[in-house]
Amino acid sequence: MVPAQGGAVPPGREPHGLGASVEPAEAEAKVRGTYPYTADLWAEGLLWAAVLRSPHPHARIKRVDTAAAVAMPGVRAVVTHEDVAGEAGLGRAVTDRPALASDVVRYHGEPVAAVAADHPGPARLAAAAIVVEYEVLDPVTDPEKAFEAEPLHPDGNLIRHIPLRCGDPTATGEIVVEGLYRVGRQDPAPIGAESGLAVPRPDGGVEVYTGTTDPHTDRDRIAACLGLEPDQVKIYVTGVPGALGDREDLGFQLPLALLAIRTGSPVKLAATREESFLGHAHRHPTLLRYWHHADREGKLVKVEAQLLMDAGAYADDSAEALAAAVSFAAGPYVVPNAVVDGWAVRTNNPPSGYLRGEGALQVCAAYEGQMDKLAARLGLHPAELRARNVLSTGDPLPTGQTVTCPAPVAELLTAVREAPLPALPKDGPVEDWLLPGGPDGAAEPGAVRRGVGYALGMVHMLGAEGTDEVSTATVKVEGAVATVLCAAVETGQGFATLARQIVQDVLGVDEVHVAPVDTDQPPAGPGGRGRHTWVSAGAVERAAKMVRTQLLQPLAATFGMSAELLSIADGKITSYDGVLSTTVAEALEGKELWATAQCRPHPTEPLNEAGQGDAFVGLAFAAVRAVVDVDVELGSVRVVEMAIAQDVGRVLNPRQLAARIEAGVTQGVGAALTEHLRVARGMVRRPDLAGYALPTPLDAPEVRIVKLIEERDVVAPFGAKAVSAVPVVVAPAAVAAAVRAATGRPVNRLPIRPQAAVSTS
Repeated sequence: MVPAQGGAVPPGREPHGLGASVEPAEAEAKVRGTYPYTADLWAEGLLWAAVLRSPHPHARIKRVDTAAAVAMPGVRAVVTHEDVAGEAGLGRAVTDRPALASDVVRYHGEPVAAVAADHPGPARLAAAAIVVEYEVLDPVTDPEKAFEAEPLHPDGNLIRHIPLRCGDPTATGEIVVEGLYRVGRQDPAPIGAESGLAVPRPDGGVEVYTGTTDPHTDRDRIAACLGLEPDQVKIYVTGVPGALGDREDLGFQLPLALLAIRTGSPVKLAATREESFLGHAHRHPTLLRYWHHADREGKLVKVEAQLLMDAGAYADDSAEALAAAVSFAAGPYVVPNAVVDGWAVRTNNPPSGYLRGEGALQVCAAYEGQMDKLAARLGLHPAELRARNVLSTGDPLPTGQTVTCPAPVAELLTAVREAPLPALPKDGPVEDWLLPGGPDGAAEPGAVRRGVGYALGMVHMLGAEGTDEVSTATVKVEGAVATVLCAAVETGQGFATLARQIVQDVLGVDEVHVAPVDTDQPPAGPGGRGRHTWVSAGAVERAAKMVRTQLLQPLAATFGMSAELLSIADGKITSYDGVLSTTVAEALEGKELWATAQCRPHPTEPLNEAGQGDAFVGLAFAAVRAVVDVDVELGSVRVVEMAIAQDVGRVLNPRQLAARIEAGVTQGVGAALTEHLRVARGMVRRPDLAGYALPTPLDAPEVRIVKLIEERDVVAPFGAKAVSAVPVVVAPAAVAAAVRAATGRPVNRLPIRPQAAVSTS
């Protein structure tokens, strides 16, 4: 029922091992459409679930009448908040969200009740037949007004305030530029909408099959809401159809588990695209006000910033997103003095949560806009101003933490600055021009202006502020076939492929399986922030090395030498002097070896009352140069090329790494130009893929990786860094900078509206 994460590599298949472009074992099945996802699962006696969601962003629930729904043919059960045990709540970082709304709904689309029926149609009809009497309340949708508004939640409207103070707060520069910036609500828009299957167990528990990235947290939250012990709930991870970190939402999974236990039958839910948009979390919309102080030579003296993040109705991981935003508010630049205040507040807008580069993307758009303003005031080339201020290893962040990892920011900037520019359209026939607006657009060649923009950015890896990052892995070898057991979920980031490469390298075994994930395995933590490349892959390596020792020690003892004097390469075991030479298969014959290991990076600490502390395990950096063509009469934009240089620590799989960078840049271009979930007074408008404009292949620019800097981070296993998030963070700022260069307009809002790209000159 559950697909393996990585499958196996046939014996003798090339290439293999770390540093090779190993293809994912499931790639062909995914391309052919035969790979089993949750929506494909089936069980005998299957029922279908439907969820009733609030039509209001803020209302008091006066009455819920399920009688009409219960009486409908084919309906097996209806559940409400009364079926949820105690006061247990949902949420990953903060459990402040009810499983099903009880007395108040706080956002448009909040789950109120759920139905199980024989078929999907009757289930949806029954959900619509539930009568809910609402007392509609005025929604609080402006985060600036949340401070003075009546509390929307028992915990209040203010989730967190971080006042960062660094250096002399009274310092001033000879040149001061000010800016107000807004970043909109980007949706993860996974290729596959949420789905799940829950199966009741004879002991009163439940098994849930779902495409989650954090199965153990799911298990614990579901168990609490059902009044069960954690060992009575088991999560099986099925194929994940696209993920940007923590893609799953327990608002889909909890009703399934409730209904399965209530009916005693398997229950399946496959969300519509509208339900997906309404149900899961989005990027935090953010309002940012900045003041940059510099001297006449362009050296930064002080950065002042006020950051306001809209968390929506519930906290989720907003405190962590705010910490990243405040910590990186000045960007990868040396800033001796900083005064930054950040707030995350509750509103009646859709929920915000984790999305690649959370916090870092929003501030990057703002501080890079400030750097462009400052360069214009000083008469400097934008890249030159950045070069005069870049961060390097050994410099302190505004949080007081010293950058100990490789930070080749200057080299990254030089690489994109020196890369050849793409040819101008005038160098070819007019009929071959790719104009803004597409082949059938209204753009005129005479109104098109080309712009070039630069941006630098940074992200943190792993959890922050004292998060205990740990992962466990087991490696088993029998008959020259290895199996990896680790609860790190393969979401497309390549963990399963990397695990195979590690075992191939360490043990010289060609055929490696990566087992399906379930909660009987020890926790590996959620996806995102490169943690599985670091922590989970580190655990796999340690376990594989322990098995290697078990394999080599008997051979070494036979020849009276240390196991350290034996090496494994190309499936052969040889001694340093050539006396011993045998194959791994021969050495493993008749043996079953296994080992379990953990990996835990060095600890971090929470930011203190002044925003100071060693909050991050590691950092990753990138530089992007964007080239755009803008029709300055219509405001339409075409991204011609995105040139990127990135510090990656070490390339473990070249093809996979390039694909991750290209995907990250494209997602960033979407945030810059098209992706914005429209909300009016708390109501989501057009929650579908017609109203929410994702970049298509025609919108995706040429992504040119001009340089990958492999300066290994000595504290990271393999020395590798996360590669997916930082392109997402930097690309929108680079596109905005290029549009500024083309139009002369300030461009202070993402996504960029057409009117903001219309030249006034």
